[in-house]
Amino acid sequence: MPVTELNHFLIRANDLERTKDFYCKVLGFEVMPRPDFPFPGYWLGINGKIQVHMAQAGVPHSELYYLGSPKNAAKDNSGVIDHIAFLATDPDKFVKHLKAVGVPCRPRNFPESQLYQLFIKDPDGLTIELNFFGITKAPDWGGEDYSRMPRAASAKKKPAKAKAAA
Repeated sequence: MPVTELNHFLIRANDLERTKDFYCKVLGFEVMPRPDFPFPGYWLGINGKIQVHMAQAGVPHSELYYLGSPKNAAKDNSGVIDHIAFLATDPDKFVKHLKAVGVPCRPRNFPESQLYQLFIKDPDGLTIELNFFGITKAPDWGGEDYSRMPRAASAKKKPAKAKAAA
């Protein structure tokens, strides 16, 4: 009975139309058919596959509709979610597109995994990671190289040494 894939995530947007426009214009999502829920929102997808559910923050009775986030999560950045990630293609084209629409990005690469990433923010401050696999040479866009970053210490505590008998 394993989980097989991520179906979707829901974003509570402060400005529903602005956030929908961002996901469609910047990331290429399309508005998909959505049931007549009792709150305003959108389902967004790519190639006919729904990936993002979007709902208006601050609506009456929101505690009935939005089960997984505290009242002010949409106002106070992304709540317990650090970021969301999508697979993408053609990083050169994506960088040019982001520049053209005025969306700043933070590039990173992981050479030994042939992974190149771009990080952007949506209108409510949620970090979006775009992953491009199979990149053998990092494009000349600057950014950070994971292999050169300092390593964090493990969170595991070492067992205390026994004190010598006096």
